[in-house]
Amino acid sequence: MDTPFWTVDTLFYSAVKNNNSAKFLYYLFQRIDWKRYNEASGVPSLNAKTIESIEVKCPKPDEQDAIANALSDMDEELGAMKQRLAKTRDLKQAMMQDLLTGRTRLL
Repeated sequence: MDTPFWTVDTLFYSAVKNNNSAKFLYYLFQRIDWKRYNEASGVPSLNAKTIESIEVKCPKPDEQDAIANALSDMDEELGAMKQRLAKTRDLKQAMMQDLLTGRTRLL
């Protein structure tokens, strides 16, 4: 996290070691099917031993940086596309409203 935050209930964290890329690990951790490791029947739950037993493979730190930067660029592009889509939908909605109320006529 780059900003202050509050946890709810239990907090697990990762310590980045050996020049690994925190951003790469962030993307890697998103790919883990955490539900698969659920240990409860009601509210989902994990314990530290289960999390520590999950093995992941990591490339060298310079490759991690390159991968993380590429994925981060894609995230930014997707965010921009989502904003454009939302604006386009709003414009379509406004145009439909004008057409349906008769304020604008097609000839």
